[in-house]
Amino acid sequence: MLPQLPIRAHVLRRLISGSATRTEYQLILKTTPLTQTLIPKSAAPLPLQRQFSQTPLLLKKKGRADREEAVSSQSNEAEDPYDFSTLESSIEKVLEKLKNDLSKLRTGGRFNPEVLENLRVHLVKDSKTSEKLGDLAQVLPKGGRSLMILVGEKDHVKPIISAIQGSKDLNLQPVQDGNNAAQLNVPIPPPTKESRDLALSAASKTGDTANVGIRNARAALQKRLRAMEIKKTIRPDDLKKASKEMEKIVEKGVADVKKTVDAARKGMEQA
Repeated sequence: MLPQLPIRAHVLRRLISGSATRTEYQLILKTTPLTQTLIPKSAAPLPLQRQFSQTPLLLKKKGRADREEAVSSQSNEAEDPYDFSTLESSIEKVLEKLKNDLSKLRTGGRFNPEVLENLRVHLVKDSKTSEKLGDLAQVLPKGGRSLMILVGEKDHVKPIISAIQGSKDLNLQPVQDGNNAAQLNVPIPPPTKESRDLALSAASKTGDTANVGIRNARAALQKRLRAMEIKKTIRPDDLKKASKEMEKIVEKGVADVKKTVDAARKGMEQA
């Protein structure tokens, strides 16, 4: 008979718990179906089919005929032979510039203060940057044949005087006021025949420049209509109607230029 070996208490408890665990596991295997033991309930079912790619299907490259058809359809939607908005806008800009240029002309008897307000002033000598005189000072009629310029800062007085004296179109000589160093008095010289003739000639040239601008706007629209005719995106009847309507708009613009120039010349002759 073998001698009895002493077994410690904690070792005995470990052996007993291990044998009990094995016995319970065997009972579970006998009573539980095989599918439940292999696949836990929480696991998601496996997909029946494998997805090899998640990228979208590649589209077939369009041929030349398809591309030309797409371009022609886009051009048909975008082009309208009766769209004269660009022409009308260009003529309006020409007339606005014409009125602005005529307001700068003078014969000596009448003077528009806006001419001085729009004059560019270089605060730093030989500098490329400049400021409008109207942003640096206030131009006010003083009475008779003179204007008054109230300068905001004293450091700007000399640059403003230099800008006025350097403008050949104005031919003005500002004088600094004896009581207020920030005030400039600008006498307006009386009109002469020479100054009146120069102003009338300048007004006529300004009108000619405006007419050139209108002709350029007309040429741009004609080019667009010609392109539509070549692409065959416009019917011949529509082309004729659009051309007639274009000529009416252009004639009206030229008439407005003549009317504006004649009014300005009349004011210069009466000055």
